[in-house]
Amino acid sequence: MSDISFDIFSGRKTFFIAPDISLLPETYMEEYLSHGYETYIICDDRYCSLKKKVELIINLFRDSILFFYIDAAIEGIEWQKYIYHLQRDYGDKVLIGVLYSKGHTDEEREKLEKYYLFDVGVQCGCIGLEYQHTKNFALIDKVMYANQAGGRRKTVRAICDDTSEVSFMHENEAYLAKITDISLNHFSCVMKKSSKPLPIYTKISDMLLIVNGLHFQTDGILLMERVTDDGPLYIFVFTRIDGSQGLESDTAHRLSQKIYKIVTTKAKDIMASAFESAGRGQDIESISKAFANKV
Repeated sequence: MSDISFDIFSGRKTFFIAPDISLLPETYMEEYLSHGYETYIICDDRYCSLKKKVELIINLFRDSILFFYIDAAIEGIEWQKYIYHLQRDYGDKVLIGVLYSKGHTDEEREKLEKYYLFDVGVQCGCIGLEYQHTKNFALIDKVMYANQAGGRRKTVRAICDDTSEVSFMHENEAYLAKITDISLNHFSCVMKKSSKPLPIYTKISDMLLIVNGLHFQTDGILLMERVTDDGPLYIFVFTRIDGSQGLESDTAHRLSQKIYKIVTTKAKDIMASAFESAGRGQDIESISKAFANKV
């Protein structure tokens, strides 16, 4: 029995190891974000072996989900033995799943599923990918949901930088606030103390937002207010022109790209530095210790 436990409020990180980009395009990583999943693609390269990358990910990002694409030809890796040993040695630290192309025969698929699901005991399935992207997206989405990849969150929330702000007019009064965090559904902001108070459920049109350099306009409804030392903190939910909740599709796409970059930059930077150190020959244990406090 796995003793894995994780933060139900922030979910798990999910890593796709050496995937076929034609079956699992990188754009899916941004789309999964709108479902509350923080996902990454890990490729093989000549600077740092894939085995070292996987070991570092396991050490640095405990409780993560790792999907291995077993049709990838990786020097030094025989997938059946490799995943067996990973499950045996690290099954209490991470969840493992297997991806493969449905180009295999029915007999081959049955053997793969029997081996990985029953003999090895991977917890995140043995998934055959098709050349219909939408099917692959849905298959993996279901597996991540079943394994609580998103925790309790519905969408991923990004912490904004000091340049992020929102401005709007309401009843001939100008409002300006610093945006503290944002998701695809809502954002939080701290108003200037001198601003005229807004009643809950006030509808605002043509709000201008700047989020880490991204500019866009949207409508919103004030959903909640909290008192802080810096001034009233307002939480606005996004609304479309027709009054429905959410952002217009083009704006949602651009914001999703920005949020994905904000959320994943730290982890990507840590991995890049850790992989570089491993590629130079530094041992995994010392690298893991050096980066443990940065995760």
